[in-house]
Amino acid sequence: MALTVAIVLALIFLPWPWNLVAILGGLVVETGELAWGLRLARRWKPKTGAEAMIGEHAQVVVACRPLGKVRVQGELWQARCEEGADVGESVRIQSIEGLTLVVGSASAQP
Repeated sequence: MALTVAIVLALIFLPWPWNLVAILGGLVVETGELAWGLRLARRWKPKTGAEAMIGEHAQVVVACRPLGKVRVQGELWQARCEEGADVGESVRIQSIEGLTLVVGSASAQP
């Protein structure tokens, strides 16, 4: 964006030596923005897959005694809850074993 503004400014409003300075300045600012953005992007690791589900809340749709089903982000999953959970309760995902979520009470820490 800074480079575009510098080019427009240089072509329309500035005389010969200053238009080159404006374009080079815009290029420097644009390079700095790009380096900052790439550095910031490397810091954020995407959370995907099974490990991203640990600690999430789920809603029980079929009573878990100990096996049942829960809804997580709109998806139905087979679940196991040793404590037991009734329909409508909120539970927290503690681990994943194959395609079965191991869940516990929502107040329990992961």
